[in-house]
Amino acid sequence: MKLLGNIIWLIFGGIETALEYIVASLALMITIIGIPFALQSLKLGMLCLWPFGKKVVRKPSSGCINTLMNIIWIIIAGIPIALTHVCFGVLLYITIIGIPFGKQHMKMAHMAFTPFGREIIDA
Repeated sequence: MKLLGNIIWLIFGGIETALEYIVASLALMITIIGIPFALQSLKLGMLCLWPFGKKVVRKPSSGCINTLMNIIWIIIAGIPIALTHVCFGVLLYITIIGIPFGKQHMKMAHMAFTPFGREIIDA
């Protein structure tokens, strides 16, 4: 079931949002300061390609540096990526079949605002 969900996910916006994460990552890798943000963006882009069967949890040791990084992330790339997830989510909520995928996009929109201090694990 996870395989089918992931394949349908790719059709309903997974590829587009993953490409958005990857493009943001490449743009952030131009400077040395942007490399931590780029690595986080790549990690979220890989999650966006194959989200079913994965779980995102908060790291218990996340401190104030993650808060600062999240604030910078929101300014640099978080808002446009979150808006993309929200737009796909609203479009998918229109149909009954698209509701689980819309929920996934809304979860990803929340992660687009605060990606630091989170870890992706297999569910």
